[in-house]
Amino acid sequence: MYLKIAGTALQASAFGMPQMIIGRIISGFGNGMNSATIPVYNSEISSPKHRGRDLAIGQTTLMGGIWISYLVDYGLSYFNSDANWRFPIAFQAVFAVILIIMLIDLPESPRWLLAQGRISEARTIFAHLTSHSTKPTDDIVVAQSHKIQDAMELERGFSVDFKYMELFEGNNTQNFRRVCLCFGIQLMQQMGGTSLISYYTTLIYKAIGMSDNTLRIFLGVGGVGNVAMAMIPIWYIDKMGRRRSMISSALGCSASMAALGVLLSIGVTGSKGMGWAAAATSTLFNNFFTIGWLAIPWLYPTEICTLRLRSKGAAIATMSYWLFNLIIVQVTPVMMRKLEWKTYIMFAVFNASFAPVVYLFYPETALKSLESIDRIFSSPDKNRFGTGEDLRLGDQPQVVEIHVNGDFEGKDKEKPEGVVLV
Repeated sequence: MYLKIAGTALQASAFGMPQMIIGRIISGFGNGMNSATIPVYNSEISSPKHRGRDLAIGQTTLMGGIWISYLVDYGLSYFNSDANWRFPIAFQAVFAVILIIMLIDLPESPRWLLAQGRISEARTIFAHLTSHSTKPTDDIVVAQSHKIQDAMELERGFSVDFKYMELFEGNNTQNFRRVCLCFGIQLMQQMGGTSLISYYTTLIYKAIGMSDNTLRIFLGVGGVGNVAMAMIPIWYIDKMGRRRSMISSALGCSASMAALGVLLSIGVTGSKGMGWAAAATSTLFNNFFTIGWLAIPWLYPTEICTLRLRSKGAAIATMSYWLFNLIIVQVTPVMMRKLEWKTYIMFAVFNASFAPVVYLFYPETALKSLESIDRIFSSPDKNRFGTGEDLRLGDQPQVVEIHVNGDFEGKDKEKPEGVVLV
């Protein structure tokens, strides 16, 4: 957050391009750190029943922030001064300061506390997260902390320090597979064309003769709709599951992109009816995207990675997001100039292809504890191409919980059969 504030201050006070670029870079570092850290924290403090809901709430506030930016842009459009762009940039710092104040009373991740040996503090937080009446000494809290501690001790038995070559391991832990899924889910989110719609849909609105003032009002009204649609997953993302949500969202986005391409091929210039239909179709794309691909790509990497790998997997997913965001934003103007309406058909094909990819390679994680999700990857008969969905007790490894003691220690000893690293 401090980097974000420093970068914002440099940008808002810029009187030359070098200062603006430096401010953007510093602010980008801060934003990237937040993007990688927040989903990890969310997954580690939320219960399996509400993990998706909690992140969906966060994404709803994100859409609310975008809507506020539309309102600020509209209000400042009536001023002819540097405030037109300086104030919107500086205004970001207000929310950063609010977040810093909120962080003062925010509990630390109990899993991180256990990794640091602060068992009493971790159990206190587990108790608060369970219910108001739960005590740190209750059996459910003690059992939960023991389960995580056992996993940590087992991991330390193989190697104390994390080595980045572990990211490429394909043994029972299937680290490389997890990393590929983390990278791939954010790749798909961006290659679906959400940045295309966000950055370049104004060209459609301009083509139908919409004035700048009307455009700002339209975006403001559309922002309310986006916030409303972002709220829908709060109630169903855990019940419907990650896979069904992503597949249905991808198919809806594909149909929207295809319809938009067809409308643009017919021509919207000079035809207000066609133009408004194209504008409505782009809004429909945003709605389909919001109900599936807005929150899940940020949540999923933190669910499928082991405790040892979680922060690295989230960082790789975040890198994938910003990398392909940059690529799409840079190449889209060229594609729209060369391919015109065919650009949207191409993204429609991309979205349609995501449905079988998710079905074949992405296991279901909804309503499962972070520790039990690891068994999906270690089960030899479930996930070479399977979904890992609806695993039952009979499908689990024979050894589910391990209480590590003096009988197992050191990297020279073999892992007992059935042991799962979490």
